[in-house]
Amino acid sequence: MTRLRDIAKLIRTKNAGPFQLTLDIMFPDARSYAHVVDSGVINPAAMAAFFKVDASKVRLFNYAPGNAIKVTVPRLVTSGDPADTDLFGGQQFGPLVDLEVPPLDP
Repeated sequence: MTRLRDIAKLIRTKNAGPFQLTLDIMFPDARSYAHVVDSGVINPAAMAAFFKVDASKVRLFNYAPGNAIKVTVPRLVTSGDPADTDLFGGQQFGPLVDLEVPPLDP
């Protein structure tokens, strides 16, 4: 298997307001974008498990013109809360880079 980091050009998380977190996965071209979308590895259930939220709260957007996938989930802790360890939400993507994706055909 290939890892998401091997195919994507950019993987990042950031706040989408104090109560939401957004994940951006951008690809270098339409072929790699379509491959990951068609593989189905990025889906609401998988993202819910990854971010430890209810699947009904996951919003997933495939944006072909930008070769990008956007996922929005509720933050487990409100940004700025004393228990928040990532004020800007920029560190939440880390383990997702190892998500296994079927290899791209040469």
